[in-house]
Order: sequence, then structure tokens, then C-alpha cells
Amino acid sequence: MKFVGQKIDYFFDEFLKPIETNWQPSDFLPDATNENFFQEVKLIQENARELPYDYIAVLIGDTITEEALPTYESWLVDVVGIDQVDEPNGWAKWVRGWTAEENRHGDLLNKFLYLSGRVNMRAMETSTQYLIADGFDIGTGRDPYRNFVYTSFQELATNISHRRTATLAKKYNNNLLSKMCGVIASDEMRHAKAYKTFISNIFEVDPSEMMLAFEDMMKKKIVMPAHFLRESGVKIGQTFSHFSDAAQRLGVYTTIDYIEIMESLLDEWKISGITNLNDAGERARDYLMALPNRLRRVAERTKVPTLEYEFSWIAS
Repeated sequence: MKFVGQKIDYFFDEFLKPIETNWQPSDFLPDATNENFFQEVKLIQENARELPYDYIAVLIGDTITEEALPTYESWLVDVVGIDQVDEPNGWAKWVRGWTAEENRHGDLLNKFLYLSGRVNMRAMETSTQYLIADGFDIGTGRDPYRNFVYTSFQELATNISHRRTATLAKKYNNNLLSKMCGVIASDEMRHAKAYKTFISNIFEVDPSEMMLAFEDMMKKKIVMPAHFLRESGVKIGQTFSHFSDAAQRLGVYTTIDYIEIMESLLDEWKISGITNLNDAGERARDYLMALPNRLRRVAERTKVPTLEYEFSWIAS
């Protein structure tokens, strides 16, 4: 962490944008001080009526995931090597800057859904509060190597999800929503590049331990940050499976995407060519290189449920 942390100012400038010039939710939403405000809201609601049920469900699930940001920040500041007191301008500076950018995502999507007229906002807000209160268990502990594997993977997954919702919104002639999802996807890709870069640097100085951490996370499987998602009166995590099914039916995020993200990380970190590994590191590399094909064979046998689940979030 100290080796990589020496470059934190570079990473901050390279992968995060200046606040004054960065986009804000109000750039995309109707201005309540404008006399055309109600006409613009009416147009949002008219266009939202054309969005399919599964699409609305996925958009709500994505929004709740983004709004559980307090959980993610508290998790990251607890990672070994991140000290808010002794090194406020080191890794803690990165976590705060990353959080500040991510915070805009939930704000933007939440306001859009509120204006859309398609959502039972209280039900959605209840799920958000549950998700923050329930926290999550992503299998990383306080280990920075495992955490950076997780964030590399997760940022790529959220990029795919938001990019696909942007593409679908355009297909449904909702250009405003398409732009919104597109700018969020762009943020996620920048953040993914940052975390992937952190790991590339760690592989330079501690290849065996980094390889073992990568292997461990892939053996556990990368769980989504909203894997405890639930609605009122529903068991913890039960709603997530329905949300995941809707995403697979739409093609927003699928089992194949999971495999392709892993393949991209194997290429990004040049896993096949890493040297100076101990015996355990060599075995870990062999496991990782063989894993995508094993997962593809499993994916070929996996069927996505076709029945739509009735989400409490969606207004009748």
C-alpha cells in the first residue's frame, strides 16, 4: 500500500475529475426555478411510460445499489493501509474523492425515477435503507489486495450495466435517460482503470501475494454490492435474485459478462507472463488461467427464469 500510495496525487489527478468542472445531476434534470419545469417533467413522464417493466426494475436496482454509498465508503476506509488521521492526504484522500464522484450517480437516478411517475418511491427508499443497514459481506476482509481485486471487477461490472441501460434507453427513444446512464458508465470506467492500475503496481513488487489474493477472490466469486437487497417483508437478499434475473433477461448484465470481465483482467494484468512467483503463486496463476473456460461450461447449462417478479418498487 505504501509503494502504490506514493503515487496517490498522480492517481487522483489521472482518474478523478475536478469538482468545479465535473457534471452534476442538475445538468440533466428540469430546473424547478424555470417556468417550463412542469412541461419538462410531463415530458419525462410521457417518455418513461414506454420503458418496459424489467427495465424499470433494473434501473431501480441500480439506483439503490448506487445509493448504498455510505456502506462502501465505510468499508474502504477500514482497509489496512488507509489511515484518515495520520495520512489524510494519502489513501484516505483517494477514498473521499472516489466517494464524492460516486455520490452523484444515486442522486441523479433517484431524482429521475421520482419525476418519472413509474416508481413507488417509499418502497424503493425502504429497500435503500435496508441495504445500508444490512451492509454486505464481499469476502475481502480488510486486505487491500483483495479489496482492489473486488473494486476492479465491480467497477467494470457497473460500467457494463449502466452502459447497457444507456443503450436500451436510446432504443426506447429516451435520449435524456440514455445520456444520464452514459455519463455514469463513463465514471465507472475511469474508476475501474484506477483500481486496475493499483493492482498492476502491486504485481510489480509483491507478485505472489497479489496472485494469491486474486485467486482467493475468484474462488469465492465476486458478489455484487447489492447482494443483500430486499424489499419490505422479504428475507435479506431475496430481492437481489429477482433483480439479477431481470438484468439477465434484458442482457444488461449476464453470466457471460462476468466471465468476460475476468478474461479482461487476466489480460490487463498480464497474468500468464508474470514471473518471480513462489510455488503457491504459480498454482494460483494456473487456476486463474483455466477458470474462464470452466465458468463458460457452467454458463452454458444455466437458464434464466422467464417469469417476471412483481416488484413492490414499481407503481401499478
